[in-house]
Amino acid sequence: MPIAVTWDHVHLRSPDPEATAAWLRDILGGEIVRAPGRIDVNLGGARIFIAPLEGDNAVSPPPPHPHQGLDHFGLTVKDIDAVAAEIKAKGVTFTREPTTIRPGVRICFIRGPEGISIELLERDKKYT
Repeated sequence: MPIAVTWDHVHLRSPDPEATAAWLRDILGGEIVRAPGRIDVNLGGARIFIAPLEGDNAVSPPPPHPHQGLDHFGLTVKDIDAVAAEIKAKGVTFTREPTTIRPGVRICFIRGPEGISIELLERDKKYT
């Protein structure tokens, strides 16, 4: 019998959880949810937990691309060109401008807080 799973959350660490949560809200439309001692963001049906870095714990810098391990997370949008123009006007850095990678699929990549790579993609339903 196969194991049935569903997504529960993505967990981020940040030196400034408030700023990370605000970026996800202001740029991508997430909803900030507060609980005692933590801050989460509901984003596109998924939860993102944002934990502070504890004390003086050193962290490794983001690895250069490409690398082994988690590379990015992807979010579906409608009208990727309009979305890209809107968030570019907010000062978001693009690591890949909107482009068609195959018929019916357009993508772009942006740099999120703490150097997180985020893919935005639009799929034409006639190709899915």
